[in-house]
Amino acid sequence: MTKISLELGSGGRLMRDFISGKVVPLFKNPILSELHDAAHLPGGLALTTDSYTVDPLFFPGGDIGSLCINGTVNDLVVSGARPAYLTLSLIIEEGFELEQLEKILQSIKRTARKNSVEIVTGDTKVVPQGQGGKIYINTAGVGRLLGRPQPRKIKPGDKILVTGEIGEHGLAIMLSRNNFPLVSGVKSDCAPLLFLLPLWTQGALWMRDITRGGL
Repeated sequence: MTKISLELGSGGRLMRDFISGKVVPLFKNPILSELHDAAHLPGGLALTTDSYTVDPLFFPGGDIGSLCINGTVNDLVVSGARPAYLTLSLIIEEGFELEQLEKILQSIKRTARKNSVEIVTGDTKVVPQGQGGKIYINTAGVGRLLGRPQPRKIKPGDKILVTGEIGEHGLAIMLSRNNFPLVSGVKSDCAPLLFLLPLWTQGALWMRDITRGGL
């Protein structure tokens, strides 16, 4: 690979191979090398970060605001941590409609409350018109560890559970982006996974955000 492609950011095996082969070796340390959805830090804390770009910004079942909160919360949950605090950084394209920005911020507020997390710091940048995708959002999240993923203990015969239909979010985005008239009722499954937290004390060995390397 000599140039970056869109597929590299899709969350599949190509992205994971790129991270493992190009990024991790440069910054290698015991925490990073685990490649969990969130880093396990001293003191019983977990830290994660994610960036969100989506077109359209509003889609059946959610929007970029709810997506950025639920996504970061869920990265903490599947890493064994109860989410507590988030950061919020906005990269906004010049000329973006203020009304749309306010809708996104209200969605962020509602979703954060639903997940019982607080946004405690952030940043805002504006890029020239034509040099951004309307709005990009970056979040980081801190949580308190309840359990630790133990993938090395997985063995033949263990049960693998999927929390919902595979591909709903991506399909909802694709249909909304291209205005397909033949398919209706498809909604994104963008939602918090806090209900999974008790499983960390009930024998769960590992959880994974399916966008981190695929199923």
